[in-house]
Order: sequence, then structure tokens, then C-alpha cells
Amino acid sequence: MYLKRYTIASMLLMILVGWYVYAFVTQGTYAIEFYGLQLPAMSIAVLVVTPLVILYIASMLHMGFYSFLNTLDRRKYDKDFEKFVDSIVDAFLAKENRHNSYKTDRYELLGTLLDSSKLMNDGSLSPDTPNEKINKVLSIMEDLKNGNVVDLKKYSLDENNHLVKINHNNMYKNGKISAEDILSSKVKYNDELCRKVYVDFVKEAPLYAIESYSQYITKEAMLIILSRINADENTLEIPNESLIKLLSNLELDVGDYIEMSKALSLHMIPEQRIKLFEMLSEQNEEAMEAYLFTLFDLEMIDLAKEILNISQEDEFLNFKSYLDLKECGKNYNIELFV
Repeated sequence: MYLKRYTIASMLLMILVGWYVYAFVTQGTYAIEFYGLQLPAMSIAVLVVTPLVILYIASMLHMGFYSFLNTLDRRKYDKDFEKFVDSIVDAFLAKENRHNSYKTDRYELLGTLLDSSKLMNDGSLSPDTPNEKINKVLSIMEDLKNGNVVDLKKYSLDENNHLVKINHNNMYKNGKISAEDILSSKVKYNDELCRKVYVDFVKEAPLYAIESYSQYITKEAMLIILSRINADENTLEIPNESLIKLLSNLELDVGDYIEMSKALSLHMIPEQRIKLFEMLSEQNEEAMEAYLFTLFDLEMIDLAKEILNISQEDEFLNFKSYLDLKECGKNYNIELFV
């Protein structure tokens, strides 16, 4: 636009100068000799305008050259801007091992900081920015937050990425994949999701399937399994050896073992329940209190008394207190002492 204006102004100046010289100074001609060569005679007005023409051409070449350099610089900034937008998208997606190289110092500084950061949307940023790439990723984050399933394949995210985890969770909630689909593809789905769906899976699964994916067992899942033993619905028959094997995948404390005994008190045969906690107490001292609790709960007083008599004076004081009260004719619920 400015070059066009400059050209028009230059032409007007050259015309005015030539007209003024021809009209008011002289209409004569002049022949120039160049290296012994006699050039045809030309109007003096034309000769006066010729330097202006040369100056115009030279200035146009000068401006064109620097305009070309500015175009190259602008392209660098444009390309860096696109990379910076990609960096923003990657930061929203929380991609790992990000490193974008920039050709301009300003974007290099901002890009380096952004590649080491993660961006979160608290809901205040809606997908209506001037940039389509950013809008798309903001829309994806919004859909995930609303429980929808989205396509993340083109972003090549790691399976441990938090957005991928949310998407897998949404797929499970929306019935796109089943609990067994997830558990049988442990490489594809993260352990956190596998443990979560395992809780639902054990509610109806047969014993062999429960054992197949026992590495995902949790305390919550274990209590569900125990509640199914000899239950009226979704009955599950489990030998003690299988139960102990399942329990070996968990880190249980005294309270956990006692909770297990309470859960088993509903349906498990007393003999199996006693044997189970006897075996557990032999393997782990943390289960001894649960064994004593089971014995007292089932009124196996003599057996419990034998164990307490051979224990240290400062051990199992709560159960010793219960036994003393029992022998004095005082009957209390054993659950008050654990």
C-alpha cells in the first residue's frame, strides 16, 4: 500500500518537474557524449527528470530489499507463534518430555517456560478463544469434566496422562468398555482404574476370574468378596487357602483383620472361620487379635483362654479384660473391646 502511494507521488513529482522545466525554463535539447559515443539529442526536461527516475528506482530496490528481510523475520515470528500455540495445547494436555525450539529470542524464553509448565482450566476459560487449536483442547477438557468420552488418539498421550485416565473412566461409566475389558488389558489401562473397576467386578464374578486379576484387589474389594461367601445371592464358595492367597496381595493391619472377621460372621461356617484366622495368625502376628475376636465371638472361650494364658502380660489386655468380665458373669458384646 505505501509503495503504491510512494510510486504515485514520485510520478507526480517527475511529471511536475519535467513540465516546469519544459514550460518555464527551456524547450531545448541536448546531446550527451558517452565514451566517445554521441547519443541522440534529448529534451533538457527529460534529462532533468532522468535522475529522479534513477533515484525512484534505487529507492524502490532499497525498500524492496528491506521489505523482503522484514517478511523473513515476520515468517519466523509466525512460525514461532504456531509452535507457541502447540506448546499451550501440550501444556493443557500435560504432555511429558516437551521441548520446542524457537527461532526468535522472545518466543524462546516464553516457550522454554511453557514447556516446563502444566496449564489447568478451572472452568473460567471457555472454548471461544481466537485460536482453533486451543478451542479444541479446551472443548475436550470440558467434555471430559462433564463425563463424556472424547477421541484423544491424535494427541498421542501417554496412558498415565490424567486426561487419558479420565477418558477411560468415562468410557467405563458410559458402558463403552466393561470391567473385564479393562482388567484383561492391563498394559492399556492404568492400575488406578483397574483397582477401581475390580471392586465392581468381584460383585458377581466367579472365583477363577477373581483370582485371575487378584493383583488389583483392594480392601474394599476384599470385603465384598467376603460378604459373598455362602450368601443368599451371588454365592461364592472359597476354600481358606484361596482366601489367604488373595489376602497376600494386601497390606493389612489389626483393624483390617477384625473387620474381615466381622464380615465373615454373617455367612461363613464357624469351623471354617476359626480355621481361617488360625492359619492367618500363624503367618502374621497382626491377625492374632482377629483370631481371638473370632473365638470370643463364636463363644470358643476355652480355646481363647489358652491363647491368652500363654501370652505376655502386656499383650491382648482388651481381650483379657473381656475374659475377666465373662468369668465374673458379665456379658458384653465383644465388639466393644476391639
